[in-house]
Amino acid sequence: MRSWPAPVRRAPESLCRKRVKHAVESETAARHTVVRVGRNRLLKTRNKIAVGAGILLMGASLLAMRPHSPGHSAARIAQARLRLASLSTDSRRDVDYRLLDSRLKQLMTKPAMVGLAVGVVENGRITFLQGYGETQAGSGDPVTPETVFRWASVSKGVAATMVGKLAEQGKIDLNAPVARYAPDLKLPAGNENRATVGDLLSHRLGLYRNAYDNKLEEGQDPSLLRASLVQLNATCPPGTCWSYQNVAFDASSEMVSRATRMPYEQAVERYLFNPIGMQDASVSLAGLESNRSWAKPHSAGKRPLPIVDTYYKVPGAGGINSNIKDMSLWMLAQMGEMPDVLDSKVLNTIHAPYVVTPTERGRLRKFLERLGKAWYGYGWRSYDYAGHHIIGHRGGIAGYRSLILFDPGRKSGVVALWNSNTNQPGGLEFEVMDQIYHLPFRDWLELNSSAKQNTQMIAQADQEVENGDAGR
Repeated sequence: MRSWPAPVRRAPESLCRKRVKHAVESETAARHTVVRVGRNRLLKTRNKIAVGAGILLMGASLLAMRPHSPGHSAARIAQARLRLASLSTDSRRDVDYRLLDSRLKQLMTKPAMVGLAVGVVENGRITFLQGYGETQAGSGDPVTPETVFRWASVSKGVAATMVGKLAEQGKIDLNAPVARYAPDLKLPAGNENRATVGDLLSHRLGLYRNAYDNKLEEGQDPSLLRASLVQLNATCPPGTCWSYQNVAFDASSEMVSRATRMPYEQAVERYLFNPIGMQDASVSLAGLESNRSWAKPHSAGKRPLPIVDTYYKVPGAGGINSNIKDMSLWMLAQMGEMPDVLDSKVLNTIHAPYVVTPTERGRLRKFLERLGKAWYGYGWRSYDYAGHHIIGHRGGIAGYRSLILFDPGRKSGVVALWNSNTNQPGGLEFEVMDQIYHLPFRDWLELNSSAKQNTQMIAQADQEVENGDAGR
């Protein structure tokens, strides 16, 4: 029997129209909802973009108001370096440069002088760069601001600055024992485990003055000499007395090499010289001799001296070379004018007066009218000079002398390099500082002294040298 499907019941026509109408209305409402939500999201997105753009614009404006911020582009930093490296006569305020030039020309007539380069900074700008005399006596080859000399012990400020930068980066602890970072250094009674990195940089290791410099000059290996310091008797517990060092101080270069994993010379060039713009600075004998113009060493009697690499073997203590312009840029960086390279924290750390050095006043006895207390920091000396706090260092090595002295607050100071064994230009720095402070004139260069007095000064010159081979 065949079955048929049940008949389909149809809704009334009016009900169908209602259902269709409802469906259309629902779809339309849904579309409106989607559009409304989309509009809201778009408005929110636009608002976020507008706020973000405003923040970026505000940030850019703030950055533009900070001309020396470390976040600036390399191009702006390079532009700032070019400005600092240029000679600015507009920044001259206090120093009488005609008088200074006249005094320096008179100085060059003295029997012991061969060549000299001088740089002055006033108000954070280089205001004077001048060379005098010859690179070699009788050669006729003039000293210019591009002539390279040796820094001798002024090099210690470079090593201390490198260690200070590494300490700020957390790579070296200034309060940790030196044994942690310079295993070659062995001190009497195991004091390398008690003396701190700071004690090393401030010459407070408990050793006698210039320990083993004589052995270094004999050609012995400085690393082996640092290890053999253990054989000496301690003069005092570490950190309790001051005594100047070269062999021991150069453990600082070992620290730098270990912390940066590169040779000391390469580390100094990468982290200091190149960023500062010191184009002709170097840390080796080859670096000195590769320059088109470099000053040859002389005795106090203008006799040429052989140049040896002895103190290049302890580069942290005495291995830096440069011309006077590079040295002036170095002084600007130490004044705080290049915070992207040396910020105030590093500078305050290395320049701080950690230990009084009363013997320094004895060495500078002819300046006691102005000179008060003298201290040593990390690779830097500091003085109370006529009520002002000034920072500097001197250096002496066979045939070369150097000096740097500045007031970091006034951003003014002087640098000088010369190539003979005389300390007579050591007085130039105080004549410049007297002008900066508007103090009465004093003949600190002793240009008006008798010939007999000058002869005695030349004979005594080497007594004030900080590197041991200067008298040879």
